Amino acid sequence: MKLLFKQRFFSWLDSYDVYYEDGSTAYTVQGQLAWGHCLKIFDPQGYELGTVKERVLTWMPKFELYVGGAYAGCISKEFTFFQPRYNIECNGWQVQGDMWEWNYSVCGPAGDLVAVVSKEIWNWTDTYVIDVAQPQDALMALMFVLAIDAEKCSRD
Repeated sequence: MKLLFKQRFFSWLDSYDVYYEDGSTAYTVQGQLAWGHCLKIFDPQGYELGTVKERVLTWMPKFELYVGGAYAGCISKEFTFFQPRYNIECNGWQVQGDMWEWNYSVCGPAGDLVAVVSKEIWNWTDTYVIDVAQPQDALMALMFVLAIDAEKCSRD
């Protein structure tokens, strides 16, 4: 299952639209005014599904993930010199990617592929393609992409 993740061109806060391959809306993501990044994920009917919230005052960037208001885990950047790495405390998943963090994969505890993320570089706004192996993992995979993109924006 593929999702197309596009940042809105005119937006005061982080706002994204996420589409299925056929062009229909899968999710909308709206940034909230907060200390650090706070991104709320909604279904097409406007029902809140999840939240990605940056923890402030930490040594390395850390994002907490909430599904339906319940804590689901966190993703934090690890200190490395060259290859960016993220520690995921959720589902036993791991992120493995390239040096620029534009193309990476999310793998399960047994090394099985959960999602492949690639960034399309010739667009006006950040645009990612998220290829999810199992549809039930789409929301969590989207939350990881949001957290990694927010961390990169904070760093830049």
